[in-house]
Amino acid sequence: MPILTLITFLPLLGAILILFAPKGKDNLVRWTSAVVTFLTMVLGFYVFFTFNRNTADLQFVERAAWIPSFGISYFMGLDGLSMAMLVLTPFLSFLAAVYSFNIKERVKEYFFFFLLLEAGMIGVFVALDFFLFYIFWELTLVPMYFLIGIWGGPRKEYAAIKFFLYTLFGSVVMLLGILALYLTSPITAANPTHTFDIIELSKSHGLMPGWHQYLVYAALFLGFAVKVPIFPFHTWLPDAHVEAPTAVSVILAGVLLKMGTYGLLRISYTILPEAAKYFAIPLLILAFINIVYGAFVAMAQKDLKKMIAYSSVNHMGYCLLGIAAMSTVGLNGAILQMVTHGIITGALFFLVGVIYDRAHTRDIEGFGGLMNKMPVYSAIMILTCLGSLGLPGLAGFVSEFMCFSGAFSSTINTNVFRIFTGLSIAGLVITAAYFLIMIQKVFMGPLNPKWKDLPDMTAREYVSIVPLIVLMVLLGILPVIASGISVKSVDALVMLLGVKI
Repeated sequence: MPILTLITFLPLLGAILILFAPKGKDNLVRWTSAVVTFLTMVLGFYVFFTFNRNTADLQFVERAAWIPSFGISYFMGLDGLSMAMLVLTPFLSFLAAVYSFNIKERVKEYFFFFLLLEAGMIGVFVALDFFLFYIFWELTLVPMYFLIGIWGGPRKEYAAIKFFLYTLFGSVVMLLGILALYLTSPITAANPTHTFDIIELSKSHGLMPGWHQYLVYAALFLGFAVKVPIFPFHTWLPDAHVEAPTAVSVILAGVLLKMGTYGLLRISYTILPEAAKYFAIPLLILAFINIVYGAFVAMAQKDLKKMIAYSSVNHMGYCLLGIAAMSTVGLNGAILQMVTHGIITGALFFLVGVIYDRAHTRDIEGFGGLMNKMPVYSAIMILTCLGSLGLPGLAGFVSEFMCFSGAFSSTINTNVFRIFTGLSIAGLVITAAYFLIMIQKVFMGPLNPKWKDLPDMTAREYVSIVPLIVLMVLLGILPVIASGISVKSVDALVMLLGVKI
């Protein structure tokens, strides 16, 4: 059974079915979307539990000739670099679809774009042909633009256009890098045309001159940097998060940002290892800026959603730190951080949506004493904040510890890495500070009389949020559930990079 094709295109099939739903049948559209995302999630878990963790080889491979005259094939597969994101994407999509039951306007169009977005995101993580990869990469751009621009907040048009222009610019430059790789791929008797095959390109990297690698790496990096986002290409993110509907913010933080870090691992590191080592120190410095700058700016925010948006800039810096280290611990930590950040920050955006739906404000200074009125919501929110600031015993601690440990022990330039890793620890302290200050202002003290009638969480909100909290605790206690997936593939990647372990 071509299970990767099924997982990828089942949401697209659901999107098409929704278009044929009778006008006014909004509940039919909602439940159809929930069922489709649920089935996709089940298939994702099936792949997760049948995935062989003891090999770095590709699994569930699907390959067919597509446009052979141009070296284009339909090529999908999984290894430890992509497995975690394959299961996280449909999982978050299902929870976001359930939360989206509160959408009242243009329901059919909303869920059509939502399912189209899910198909594009999954495709990015399983495509192993550059042509197919780029189609899925661009496919995510259009539905996200409309989801923000139609169902967003007061400045939705501005945020949507800014998101579109930033990501389109990065994608166009990335396309130039892809074409450069294609046109310099070797032609042999066995392969009479250039190729878009990512795996084949990774085998022929030694034929590319160093300066060529550096230019192509820079072009690809720009596309990935916008997506992560890496300073100074991050300014679209807070606007997009603040204006996007709650469920869309969850998908944006939980999955779309990871496409950038995944691209660095899957493409930049495997195809351009010499350039990756050459730019390791600049990437380390950018990681440091993301961590410290993101934390300071998050601390300055008064809007709860914007604070969490900037915390994503901060937390994605930990991923970059582990990736820059090129050590087994650092790279495994970066992959685990991609998962834990998706779980924890996804839960945080859901929880911000819960309070905004009731109070219609996200002003941190305007709340106070909510624990007295909404005890269950307060307990879950506080626990999630503690997970985000890296409290031992919760998922965030393990991944952050691995990223810092891997960077501190990096053998690329030991002294430089140790200095910037040490400086980056300031980001952990600042992160703890702004989360604890927020908790004190919003939940502690006497209840603000303005919020005396706020109800606690509903069943729909429990269904969307509680699974993420359970995973956050479970991965904090047993991180090997997720981290064990990537070990063999990371070992193979470190060997390819030629870095001393």
